Amino acid sequence: MKKLQKQDINQEVFDLYDEYAHNKIDRRVFLERLSIYAVGGLTVASLLNFIMPDYVTTATVNPDDKRLSSDYVTYNSPKGGGEIKGLFSKPENASGKLPGIVVVHENRGLNPYIEDVGRRCAVAGFMSIAPDALTPLGGYPGNDDEGRAMQRKRDRNEMLEDFIAAYEWLKARPESNGKVGVVGFCFGGWISNMMAVRLPELGAAVPFYGSQPSAEDAAKIKAPLMLQYAGLDTRVNAGWPDYEKALKANGVEHQAFVYPEVNHGFHNNTTPRYDEAAATLAEDRTFDFFKKHLM
Repeated sequence: MKKLQKQDINQEVFDLYDEYAHNKIDRRVFLERLSIYAVGGLTVASLLNFIMPDYVTTATVNPDDKRLSSDYVTYNSPKGGGEIKGLFSKPENASGKLPGIVVVHENRGLNPYIEDVGRRCAVAGFMSIAPDALTPLGGYPGNDDEGRAMQRKRDRNEMLEDFIAAYEWLKARPESNGKVGVVGFCFGGWISNMMAVRLPELGAAVPFYGSQPSAEDAAKIKAPLMLQYAGLDTRVNAGWPDYEKALKANGVEHQAFVYPEVNHGFHNNTTPRYDEAAATLAEDRTFDFFKKHLM
């Protein structure tokens, strides 16, 4: 049988996966509705295997890459979940003080994709911490379905405190230059926006397809923003016009990019929603933005 390609899959399958990945439907309904598209030689099993994350072959920076040091740490989050585990990465032979980036996961805990993003930050010349908001529940369980179920058990404002505590931890590192930014994806995009609301001293924020704060909260933002949106992501994009209006009204430095004809999650290279051209451009823009504001 011919190997499935992205172009073989109806866009409605990606939309269905988005509903499932964001807890709009449960697994039973997801599989029932997926079966509608199991036609012309396709099976539910083959569709499911294609659409779900591949964490085995997709890492872009290996954990033992000689260009960086990368290991797990714990830090204290007294207003959040207590002791939080995170992956701390930094360039191996850096000279001088380092800027920092907090890397915020999606709605499923610290999975291999987000760890890889943390290591990419180190290769680009930053120290990073990628916290696991599932730490109080035992940590990322090794599978995204269970991770999503676990993350629903935590209060999102308490999790926000965990990432704010990570910012403080990173900023206080002896190798820090005192400038720390944040990048986050999906749930992490909302966290990135809210860290900009909560931390007037935040160096910069780059939310990828993140839900937006209220106009009242947007007025509190002092950090420069780079906002990354997927053109097909009508769910998240619906909140952008009001957010843009609030940012402009309050003179908040910002730039926004909408990547046409790509899905929510286009940066995540472990699923077929990934779009290499858009993800590469968005990541290059992100690191250039951080270099401008943090170095």
